Amino acid sequence: MANSRKKFSKIYDQYVEKIYRFVFLKVSSEEIAQDLTSETFLKCWEAYKKTQNPKPKTQNIKNPQAFLYQIARNLIIDHYREKGKYQVVSAEISPIIDPRTDLEEKMILNSDFEMVRNHLSSLKDDYQNAIVWYYLDDLPICEVAKLLDKSEEATRVLIHRALKSLREKINLA
Repeated sequence: MANSRKKFSKIYDQYVEKIYRFVFLKVSSEEIAQDLTSETFLKCWEAYKKTQNPKPKTQNIKNPQAFLYQIARNLIIDHYREKGKYQVVSAEISPIIDPRTDLEEKMILNSDFEMVRNHLSSLKDDYQNAIVWYYLDDLPICEVAKLLDKSEEATRVLIHRALKSLREKINLA
């Protein structure tokens, strides 16, 4: 069991930031993103423990990254289903500004980031995912294609169309 924990700890260290960023861009709340990221890794750990048990002959997790993204996507969908039932009040605290950073520059960067994030969230899910995985997570086309369950050619076209759509939305704003 200790060996399983070490292996899973490496998976956690390798993917926690990527999964958090992916979830945060979808839910736009630090608290919710942290909760969903934690739940993603908890579900993955439970599945991972089952694969380490030789008795039930379970399938090994061949691609932990794809498995984590799938869990995260499902949790995000569940979150929005639940959100429709209840009113959610965010208690987010604004980030602390580095005193060495020019305030005007910081405001412009925050404004640009918010604009891109808002427009990105208005794109189709496949477009959002492709942009996040390819440009933010630096995944190669072949990995993005696996995550989207598409061919590499179709994934290249999807990324191109996603960027074009994002540019159009930003230019119209």
